[in-house]
Parts: sequence; C-alpha cells; structure tokens
Amino acid sequence: MADGSTILNFPWLGRSASRHGTVGHGQMRRVSFGTPRTRFATGAPAPSRPALTTWSGVMQRDTSSSDASASHTGRVRRRRQPSEATADGNRANGQPLLVNDRNKYKSMLIRTYSTVWMIGGFALIVYMGHLYIWAMVVVIQIYMARELFNLLRKSSEEKQLPGFRLLNCSYPAKGNICGSLDPGFVWFILTLKKKTYKYQFKQYAWTHMILLTVFAQSSFTVANIFEGIFWFLLPASLIVINDIFAYLFGFFLGRTPLIKLSPKKTWEGFIGASVTTIISAFLLANVMGHYQWLTCPRKDLSTGWLYCDPGPMFKPEHYSLGEWAPHWFPWKEVAIMPVQWHALALGLFASIIAPFGGFFASGFKRAFKIKDFGDSIPGHGGITDRMDCQMVMAVFAYIYHQSFIAPQNFSVEIILDQIIRNLTYEEQKYLYKQLGEIFHERQQMQS
Repeated sequence: MADGSTILNFPWLGRSASRHGTVGHGQMRRVSFGTPRTRFATGAPAPSRPALTTWSGVMQRDTSSSDASASHTGRVRRRRQPSEATADGNRANGQPLLVNDRNKYKSMLIRTYSTVWMIGGFALIVYMGHLYIWAMVVVIQIYMARELFNLLRKSSEEKQLPGFRLLNCSYPAKGNICGSLDPGFVWFILTLKKKTYKYQFKQYAWTHMILLTVFAQSSFTVANIFEGIFWFLLPASLIVINDIFAYLFGFFLGRTPLIKLSPKKTWEGFIGASVTTIISAFLLANVMGHYQWLTCPRKDLSTGWLYCDPGPMFKPEHYSLGEWAPHWFPWKEVAIMPVQWHALALGLFASIIAPFGGFFASGFKRAFKIKDFGDSIPGHGGITDRMDCQMVMAVFAYIYHQSFIAPQNFSVEIILDQIIRNLTYEEQKYLYKQLGEIFHERQQMQS
C-alpha cells in the first residue's frame, strides 16, 4: 500500500468486534504496522509512538495509541496514577474532606456566626418559659413543612391546579376531624384533573409523609416541654453539642471518611463528638437539675415562674469514694442526682443513634439531587437541615421519659395536683374519707 499499511484477510474469524467497527466473513481489513506516517482505515490520526500488535484475532494497541484513537469513540481509558489513588483516599463520594477543604476557614466563620445567633435566640426563648418554647416549635414546624413542600413543587403543573397548594396546607388540621368526613380528602377528590393525576397523587402522598415526619414528631417535642423544660432542653442541647464537636473534630483531625451519604463526615469527628456528648450529658443534667423552673412540669399555658417538689430524680444522692480516692484528693464523697445516670442514656443515643437521622436526610437530599433543604440559615442550609437529628432525639426522649422516669418521679405535689384536676368534688370527699379510715386503723395498730 502507498501509505505504508497492509491489507490482511482473516476468513476464519467470522464477524469480529473491534473498536472501529465489525469485520465480516471474507472482508478485507487494513492493519497498520506502526510507522510514524501510519493512518488507520477509520481515518483516526496516527499515534505519536509505534503501535504494538498481538495475535489474538483482534488488534490490540498500547496506551498511547488508545488515547490517540479515543477521539473517534468519545472514550478515554487510562490507568490511574499512584498520586491520584492517594488523593482519592482523602475524598468521599468525589468530594474533599473538610480537613482538606481550601475554603474551610471561611465556611467555619459563617457557620460560627449563624450558630452564635441561633444559640443566643434559643437561650432567650427558653428563659421566657414553656409557652414561648411551644410557639417556637410551631414556627419551626411551619418552616420545615414549607421547605419539604417546595421539593416537589412544579410551577407549570400548579398553574393548571388553582388552590392546590392551599389544599396541602389544610391537611395539618385533619387529625382533629373524622376521616370519613375530612373536608381535605373530599376537596382532593374534587380537584383531580386529567393529565395531572400522577402529580396530584404524588403530592397527596408527600403531604402525608410531611404530616408524619414533621407534625406528628413535633407532638412528642411539645409533650417533653410540658413535662418540664429539662426534658426538652437537655436532649436538644446534646444534639447541638454533638453537631458542634463533630464539626470541630472533623475540621482539625478528620482523615477517615465515615459514610458516603455525608462526604464530609469522618470517623474522627464521630468518635470525638460521641465522647464529648456523653460527658456533657452527665454534667449538664447536674447543672439543669438545680433549677425548679426547668424541672417542674407545666399543666397549663400560663407564663409564671414554677415552684414545686421535682421529685426524687432531682435530689442528690451522696456516694462515698472511700479507698478509691487518693489521700490528696479534696473530696471524699460526691453528690450525684439519679437523673444524671439517665442523662448518660440520652447522651449515648444522641451521639450514636441520632446522627443517623442526619444520614437519612443526606440520602433523601441525594435522591432529589440537592445540597440543602433550604438556605434560610447561612452556612447551615435550611431549618430542616438543623432539625433532622432533633426529630429522632425528641421521640426517643419522650419514650424514655414515659418508660423510666415518669413512673418513678412521684411527689406529694404531683399527686395532689392530679387529684384536684382529675377527680370531681364528690370523688375527692370519698378519697378523703377513705384516707381518714386508713390513718385511724394505723393509729389503732400502733397503740
């Protein structure tokens, strides 16, 4: 051939697949022997280095010729370099770890600024009392529902469905109405429109998912508030502490990716935050347990200060250190409230289980290909991004309190309050009479 290539015929191969096409029975195939002026039959440019051939029925080329012919197929296949493999070891899901992020100090400054404002506002609302905390929870519910509704909103389809967004907003009140007479359900059926059935039913399911994850969960939070601010403040504070220290440990020490769903989460941050959270739970329970306005339950929507007998859970018990303490140690005994041991269980849950609420939210966001649920909090995302772990923690705190704390936390004031609120005047008189007879019998037995 004039261009330095040779025509070879392989009739015994049948139809053989190649990078540049298919060769059939008896067809002639042009094969280059790799001179600098060589050109392939497909018209691809000549490789910069001589090509190597192998006798396997299909022409194999070296790495340089593969790169040269990649322009025809649109693919480039090359071996990963050792430096690239090392770099990927410090990445998760293709994203750099926080410790390797060039903009981490700028991001930290923004997050710190937002965190200080949030903690300051939260502390002020807690100081104002039960009613204001309840109002804060309601506002957070509304913002969370708004962010979640916006994920599936399609303006082009909603233009054909006037009033459909108002229908979604009506469902949070449906729990108070008999399901068979629910006007929201009837309204939904009447608004079904041709060519939008799939979208409407998707929104219907989405709305009830929001009811379950936001409004139903928040009812546990409200119950914790009125059992005593302590049972709302301690679990919420543990989640905040866990988030802050997971960020700080990951910021300075994080090297090992924890989970692909959250690329910037590291094992160093997870372990460091877990230890810090458990220790903080034990200490915070002791500090909060000394204030009656935090430990006393509220049975109404009044805003006055509370004074009560908080029960045995918040009364210190003294433990002698005995031989365990060295002679130079100033304390020979320590005072520990029983509630501090229960706080360790809350701290353990907040440090190990509750973060998986955040991982669940991360997977949810990846399913919708979004980074954050919103942008209302600079450096943090939306309200939902901050509340994902709080929702899991609030449910656990309520169940734990009702299972292990409430049955043991009786006091004279609590029992009297229940008698006055739950018994009629006649029932109270009967109870008084029965107690008088019991006391009279005991006096006779003692005499």
